[in-house]
Amino acid sequence: MKQALNQDNMMSPRQGNIWRLVFGAYTVLWFTPLLQAQQLPRFTEQVQVTRILIDARVINDAGTPVLDLGTDDFEVKIGGKFAPVESVSWVSGHIGTPEDAFRRSAVNDPGPLPQGRLIIFFIQKDMEQGRIRGLVRLLVELRKFLDTFTSNDRIAVLSFDTHLKVWSDFTNNFDDIRAVLKDGVLFHSPEPMQQGTFPSLLAHLDLARTQRTYSVEKALYLLGEALEPLPGSKAIVLVGHGFGFLTRHGVLMVNRYDNTSKMLQAARASVFSLDITDADFHALEVGLQNVSDETGGFFARTNVFTARPLERLEGALTGHYVLLVERPPISPGEHRIQVKLTRVKGTVLARTSFVG
Repeated sequence: MKQALNQDNMMSPRQGNIWRLVFGAYTVLWFTPLLQAQQLPRFTEQVQVTRILIDARVINDAGTPVLDLGTDDFEVKIGGKFAPVESVSWVSGHIGTPEDAFRRSAVNDPGPLPQGRLIIFFIQKDMEQGRIRGLVRLLVELRKFLDTFTSNDRIAVLSFDTHLKVWSDFTNNFDDIRAVLKDGVLFHSPEPMQQGTFPSLLAHLDLARTQRTYSVEKALYLLGEALEPLPGSKAIVLVGHGFGFLTRHGVLMVNRYDNTSKMLQAARASVFSLDITDADFHALEVGLQNVSDETGGFFARTNVFTARPLERLEGALTGHYVLLVERPPISPGEHRIQVKLTRVKGTVLARTSFVG
C-alpha cells in the first residue's frame, strides 16, 4: 500500500520537464525588470551656461568714460581661469542689449526695446544730526543732477527709514521727481500710485511686502528682485549712511546680505553709493562699499566735496560695455569674476561673482 502511494506521488520525467519550464518562465518574468533596471543607463538632463554676459563700466581718473574699447582691451578671469572675450558692445542711450531683444522675441513680445536708461534713486532717510545735513545737501544736488538725463531715461524713487517706501515708478516726468526729492522724502508719505507702462518697477514689486521690510539689506533685495525681470543693466544711486552690524572684531554683514548681493548682481543692477555721513570714516560705510564693489558700482563720501562724486557718477552712467565671454572649465557653483584692462588706463566697474 505504501509503495503504491509513493508511486502515485512520483512525477514522470515528462511532468518534471513541464514543471521546470513553467518555473523557469516565471523566474524570467520576475527578474527581467530588475535586470533591465540595473543594465539600462540612467540619463540626467543638465543645462550648462557656455557664454557669460558681463556689464563693465570703464572710467578714467577724471571720471569720464573710456570709449572705443574692443575684445583685445579686456582680460577676464572667472574662478581664477581665463575666460576668452568673444565680443564687446558699447551700450548707451537705450535699455537692453541684442540678447534682451532675442529673449523678448522668444516669448512673443513684439514691442521694441524702449530707449533710455533705468535709474533708481534709493534714499536711506535718517534724521540723526550727523546724517541729516548730508542728506539734505545730496537731495538738493540730485535735483540739479536730473538735468543730465534725457526724456528717454526713466527714473524711479524709493526710500527707506522704518520700512521700504515707493515714491515713483519709472518715469521721465522729472518735475515730479524733483518734487519728491525736495519735500516728499523728508516731510511726507508716498501716495498710492498706479503701475506705469513698460518698463515698470511696480509690475514686479509687491507693495504689501515693502510694508514688512525692516532692514536696508532686505529692501535692496526686494528692489533687485523687482528689477531682475526687466531687460538690460540698471543703476541704483544709493544715498545713505550705510548698514551692517558693528562688533568688537569689525563690521558684520547681517540680514542675509549675501542673498541681497547675489540678487542685485543677477538683476544687472550696479549700486553707486553716496555716503551722507558727516565724517571722514565710520563703521557702517563698509556696507556701502561692499554692495558697490560687488555689483559694479562705486562708493564715494560727500561730506567734503559733493560735486566731484556726482561728476564721476555722470561719467559712469553715460554708458557701459557688454562683454560676452566664454565659460572657462570651472565646476558648478559660485566663482569670482575679475575684469582688467590690457592696453589702456582706467578703472573697470563690474560685478564680482558668477553663479552657475
